[in-house]
Amino acid sequence: MSIQKGQQAPDFSLFNSEKNKVALTDYKGKNLVILFFPLAFTGVCTTELCTVRDNLTTYTSLNAEIVGISVDSLFTLGKFKEEQQYNFPLLSDFNKTTAQAYGAFYDEFVLDMKGVAKRASFVVDKDGTVQYAEVLESAGDLPNFEAIKEVLAGLN
Repeated sequence: MSIQKGQQAPDFSLFNSEKNKVALTDYKGKNLVILFFPLAFTGVCTTELCTVRDNLTTYTSLNAEIVGISVDSLFTLGKFKEEQQYNFPLLSDFNKTTAQAYGAFYDEFVLDMKGVAKRASFVVDKDGTVQYAEVLESAGDLPNFEAIKEVLAGLN
């Protein structure tokens, strides 16, 4: 079962692509958009994160921070971030605990891969409460960015 609006966001502590630990508590007092994505270097994931990269000023103007989370290693995410010039942190959920805690997890994915994050988006407010939750069953779909922006605008 995925996390729903109104619930406290599950805490996490993950390494980013710069090998630093990042925790949900680091964002206390800020609005946070958490974007789970299946795999680095794939078409839809690249499109999703590039869309956020290209519109980051919109999110910052709505007083929001962004993090992307996948089960890729921090080294893979570092290369992905560098190549695509992402301007927000990518976090490695290599042990798959965070995707599972948020209910954004495929037990079985394409090509017999097991344990991959679903494409999902969550807006967590300054107090750590989930204000928006979207878990997509199809990895080919993109998050509803307009709905995310509307929720963020309502938090300010």
